[in-house]
Amino acid sequence: MTSLHSHTAPRRRRIYLMRHGAVSYFDPSGRPVPPEQVHLNETGRAQAQAAGEAFAAEGVVFDRVIVSGLPRTAQTATLVLQHCGQGALAVEAWPEWQEIRGGRLADIAPEALEANFLGLERGVLSESTRFLNGESVGELLDRVLPGIARLRADPQWDCALLVLHGVVNGAILSHALSGGQRQMFGAMVQSPACINVLDMGATPDDWLLRVCNYAPTSALHVENRNTTMEALYNQYLQYRQQSENAAQIPPTHPGQTP
Repeated sequence: MTSLHSHTAPRRRRIYLMRHGAVSYFDPSGRPVPPEQVHLNETGRAQAQAAGEAFAAEGVVFDRVIVSGLPRTAQTATLVLQHCGQGALAVEAWPEWQEIRGGRLADIAPEALEANFLGLERGVLSESTRFLNGESVGELLDRVLPGIARLRADPQWDCALLVLHGVVNGAILSHALSGGQRQMFGAMVQSPACINVLDMGATPDDWLLRVCNYAPTSALHVENRNTTMEALYNQYLQYRQQSENAAQIPPTHPGQTP
């Protein structure tokens, strides 16, 4: 007769993985703002507040908070903690989790713009795929995945809040969904201030994804059919057209009416 032994359930720790709240990547004149300088806009602040209130309603208690160090992640985390009653908790900055870095937009040929803006949002991505003529997927994984290993190796936490970026979150989620593999899935939508719920086991292949892209201010994404990058692509096309039109206007000379 075969004897059955009791099963010891694995100990998993909880990660609440957020994307920062909404920002304005173009200033009021239509000019792009350097990505490292953008701050939360009014909508983004409301989204972060709603996320904090959602955590408070569920009684979530964090013992670790990590951001990328860019202002939009730090501001989101601060508002979340304020509105879930944990404002005294220290916030760590891990710069290896900053967003994928693009190159100079002006250096991208017009015929290559669409592929550069939207190339990270479709299919299983090659590591050679570059973002806006800048950092490649492989280079992003080189700095993001060691951070995951570093977090797993630290036993001094049980429930962590990570406030990061859309593509970085996609890399972490792809790693989890592939059982700890070096993968990048392009269709991993991350709405502003969204919440993902992951349970991390002791080994790299032990992950559970419980919630993905939950946005407290728009839980069912009723009005969303496009991505952030699609919106930014349209904004950039308008800015580039305005710049080209301005360059075609002949300069005025003294005595002439502009």
